[in-house]
Amino acid sequence: MNSRSFAALAAVLALPLLAVRPAYAQAPELAQQPWDTASSVPADVVDAFPDLVGSDLPFDSEYVVGELDNGMRYIIRPNATPPEQGKVQLWVDFGSAAERADEQGYAHFIEHMAFNGTTNVPEGEMVRLLEREGLAFGADTNAATGFDSTHYRLDLPRNDMELLDTALMLMRETASEILFEDEAVDREKGILLSERRVRDTYQLRNTIDTLGFLYPGSRISERLPIGTVETIEAADGASLRALYERYYRPENVTVIVIGDYDPAEVEAAIAEHFADWQGEPALDNPPLGPVDLSHEGATDIFLDPALSEQITVAANGEWLGETDTVASRRARVLRQIGYGIVNRRLQRLARQEDPPFRGAAFGTNDFFKEGRTTNLIAAAADGDWQRALAAAQEEYRRAMQFGFTEAEVAEQVANLDQAIQSNAAGAATRDNNAFITGAVTLLRDGQVPTTPASALERWNEHKPLITPEAVLAALKAEAVPLENPLIRFQGRTAPTGGEEALRAAWESGMEVALEANEQAEAVDFAYTDFGTPGEVVSDTVDDRLDIRTIRFANGVMLNLKPTDLQEDRVLVQVNIDGGDLLDTRENPLATAMFNSLPVGGLGEHTLDELQTVLAGRRVGLGVNSAADTFAMSAATTPRDLELQLQVYTATITDSAFRPTGEAQYYRNVEDFFARLNATPSAAFTNGIGTILSDGDPRFSLQPKEDYLALTFAGLRDAVSDRLANGAIEVALVGDFEEQDAIDLVARTLGTLPPREESFGDYAQERQRGFTQDRSPRTLYHTGADDQAMLVMVWPTRDDSDHVENLQLEMLERVLQLEVTDVLREELGQTYSPQVDADQSRTYEGYGTFDISAQVDTGQVDAARDAMLSAVETLRAGPVDEDMLLRARQPLLEAYSNALDTNNGWMNLIDRAQTESERIDRFLAGEERLRAVTPEDVLTVAQRYLDPAQRVEVRVLPEPEGDET
Repeated sequence: MNSRSFAALAAVLALPLLAVRPAYAQAPELAQQPWDTASSVPADVVDAFPDLVGSDLPFDSEYVVGELDNGMRYIIRPNATPPEQGKVQLWVDFGSAAERADEQGYAHFIEHMAFNGTTNVPEGEMVRLLEREGLAFGADTNAATGFDSTHYRLDLPRNDMELLDTALMLMRETASEILFEDEAVDREKGILLSERRVRDTYQLRNTIDTLGFLYPGSRISERLPIGTVETIEAADGASLRALYERYYRPENVTVIVIGDYDPAEVEAAIAEHFADWQGEPALDNPPLGPVDLSHEGATDIFLDPALSEQITVAANGEWLGETDTVASRRARVLRQIGYGIVNRRLQRLARQEDPPFRGAAFGTNDFFKEGRTTNLIAAAADGDWQRALAAAQEEYRRAMQFGFTEAEVAEQVANLDQAIQSNAAGAATRDNNAFITGAVTLLRDGQVPTTPASALERWNEHKPLITPEAVLAALKAEAVPLENPLIRFQGRTAPTGGEEALRAAWESGMEVALEANEQAEAVDFAYTDFGTPGEVVSDTVDDRLDIRTIRFANGVMLNLKPTDLQEDRVLVQVNIDGGDLLDTRENPLATAMFNSLPVGGLGEHTLDELQTVLAGRRVGLGVNSAADTFAMSAATTPRDLELQLQVYTATITDSAFRPTGEAQYYRNVEDFFARLNATPSAAFTNGIGTILSDGDPRFSLQPKEDYLALTFAGLRDAVSDRLANGAIEVALVGDFEEQDAIDLVARTLGTLPPREESFGDYAQERQRGFTQDRSPRTLYHTGADDQAMLVMVWPTRDDSDHVENLQLEMLERVLQLEVTDVLREELGQTYSPQVDADQSRTYEGYGTFDISAQVDTGQVDAARDAMLSAVETLRAGPVDEDMLLRARQPLLEAYSNALDTNNGWMNLIDRAQTESERIDRFLAGEERLRAVTPEDVLTVAQRYLDPAQRVEVRVLPEPEGDET
């Protein structure tokens, strides 16, 4: 169980679905691979992807694409990062927008039925087959249905052709062989209705209203993938099959294979499995709109107690899409820079001491290939919408009237330059996901996959042509003028004056006289010389995994692991003694604001200045209060490693703790508490700490007033001693030269005054109790009346015994399979039951084991009986070998692949000197995991899962009239 129930306060402000998609937030292939001057797409590629006709971009020849005689297409891209792994995906050009009114939710229903019986794979066996091969359901085996596509995904832990053959066989079964037996359909209805119930939140209702307002009468506003209760309940095998046969046809399907394979062998395997698939010609998908260009001047107010105040001003226009060419990418990057500058200005306003809004954004997004929508969004403090709207409107108008300064353009160009240079430098070791993105954007957007090297060449040719005038012209060409716009308000309380007041505020704001922005003066980074470099007093190599461990004279520890897993990337982690262990019963919120430390900037630079100073450099500013350390983590490049270390050294020695971020923090606190119990999961998360700890304030949500009383001055008092004196352990993983890295650390963190040599014991702070009160508890939520949640929690132990730790992990996996089989597959009661074993690394003797499920209010007792039945089954006798295999194999594959990524190495070496035993545990882990027997699982189930020792928590709808 998570001990930090208030972590949501640190979340970044999120804006709603389809509300805005600034150009800079588009897929990496758009942002990082612009512009060419010559070449064209090969004819055979154009034959398979006609949208590419006329493109003058150089197609990445490492992609192998083609089309079978039946019209089915395929995309193959060999890649060895990570090594000996792969991804297989099935893309179906069909989503919920193609459904008839009486078929709502059926595209999603079909996706579910792919796992419930096909011609050659019995019901329920597909997931089991994959589990035996090491694929975990959900993590490695999944699917998703959207408005315009359905996407099936398998992440393969090995690259042997036998496993690939199995994956392609299952994809073919999905494409043409789903059975839709009525009994299986009826069983799956409960799961779909449960998923719909879980998703029926204030966010979904807000999204539905947004779509209906912006695009009235459109299919996407009336065909949400989740469907309706009535249509789901009415579904039968025949109706699902009819829709399946209309759209699951060869010409509508593409197979994607990315990974460490010989493309010729993959191409042959695809043909073997799919060449004999015969189907009718593909039907045209219906439009997803219409996008009514005459829909303007309307106003909408949507209220919900859980919604923070936000105002959206929007206008619709024609789709401006065109073939992906050199010219179109050049225009796109100019727009990207323009939106980036406007949003940078809005960000600067949000960082003021008394900001006009919590956040704001300006951008234009395509409505598929049927229109475009320009949005200006301002998220306000409750009751402050007028000031928020006025400030956002002023910056929008200023940009459109006066354009941009040279300095603003230069900052955006520098950031793009860094991204493109870095992408080219690391091209040879891009992750499989990068090529999945390339395949999907080819399918969805007709975007040509190009190489990072050619992208860099095109960028260098285009960069001198980027001027403020060109940026403004490109922005004006795309952004739909907000002259008689749609205006939408969302929040908890209607604005005074209603729709008329909203419209009047906008119209009056359009009359305000404006002045152009002044050119800001450039400044240099102020922290480049920290004094005499530190002396290395210890330098050894841990021969267990060839990890080099250094200690400087000031006590700073450094762990080094150079790898060739990702070129031009270096992971940096700095751990400083303290973290959440500084929170005490007397001061439980001592570190609550620590994650906001960067907002206060450094002594010589505000955060806003830092963002400009660091433009064009890959440097992270993030910090985190972890369980027992203050952690600083970043991904940088060999070129920027010194600057990254300088930033972290300055953070430790000269954090400014300016109060400028306090206002935003307080507004986020208000928003958090307003939606405290808006869903069952939120109510549980925010209440369980108090229950399990008997109200220990370190692990309990405190009153809102306590958070509103926090200050950066108080944070300084709480953490300054640890920043000045606490032990420091630094870890570097990736593409660097060891001696260079040692020298850089010596010139930065090595210059600090002497530190404590070891991390503190914190004996008292490491004590954490589990309640002795086993009486059932009830929490209440303010969501839909049919939503409930049931959770059972047992006390276990800490993670100091590695063997028992693995046995508990196996118990978790086995019980997850058992609970899923009973609650989801047999009873159809819940969409996603969860089992979690959490043995603490921080609190001595403390751990928890829990089972949770979100269910219908009327199913709580039945779910309780099913959970207890699953537990008693595991306590009654050993599990069978097949169940153990399905639970163990994904864990074994995870161990086998753990060091195939830099992140995997970082998880192992970040504390290689102070927690060296973790390396021994890792090296012994696979053998110990294989040694776990059914009897071991039985033993830990009997030891820890005594039903009488559980704490049972029900989360039910708040009784009418009760707001406590």
